[in-house]
Amino acid sequence: MKEAVAVSTGDLSGVTWRKSSRSNGASNANCVEVAFTGPAVAVRDSKNPEAATLAFPAVQWSFFLRHLGA
Repeated sequence: MKEAVAVSTGDLSGVTWRKSSRSNGASNANCVEVAFTGPAVAVRDSKNPEAATLAFPAVQWSFFLRHLGA
């Protein structure tokens, strides 16, 4: 198992948060939003955007996306 890597996202006030275009409708309450911050990808709960934000190295996020449907 890989160990966690500390990733700094810095100030996230100026980033553009995005969520899936498929999140329209009743399931909209259960979405996450992502923001691309250069070397990291920030992830937050769309219902509670002021809560804690997770950050992943962009390389690991790309790996995750490639293997979602595998």
